[in-house]
Amino acid sequence: MGRRIARESTMKLLYQLELNKSFDKDIIDVFFEENEFTEDEKLYIENTVDNIEENITTIDETIEKYIKGWKKERLSKVDLAMLRIAVYEILYRDDIPTQVSINESIEISKKYSSEESSKFINGVLGSFVRNQDK
Repeated sequence: MGRRIARESTMKLLYQLELNKSFDKDIIDVFFEENEFTEDEKLYIENTVDNIEENITTIDETIEKYIKGWKKERLSKVDLAMLRIAVYEILYRDDIPTQVSINESIEISKKYSSEESSKFINGVLGSFVRNQDK
C-alpha cells in the first residue's frame, strides 16, 4: 500500500472538510469519486477520517495543549490536518510506530506547507510524545 499517498490524500480530504466546517458524507463521497485509490489506500483514508471525526474533541484538545501561544483556528488548514492525522495515529493506531507518524507528517508538511510549518509540527509532536511518556 502507498501509505504516504494515503496520508497525503487524508490530509487533502481533512483540508476540504475543515474548509466546509463539516464532516459531510457528500464531500467524502465526491472526494472518492474524483480520485483513484487502491483498496488499501481507500480503507486507510476512510478509517482515519472516520476515527478523527469520532475522536475530534480529544485530538483537538491534545493539539491545543501543545501549540503554545497559538489558537487552533490560527493554524494553516494543512498544518491542522497533518497534526490531526499524526495525533490520531499516535493515540489510536498501535500498528503505526510513533516515529513514522511524526516523520510522515513532517515530510508531507514540507511538500504542502512550508519549512517553518514542518519545524512547528515537529516541535508540537515532539512535545506531545515526550509528555505522553511521563
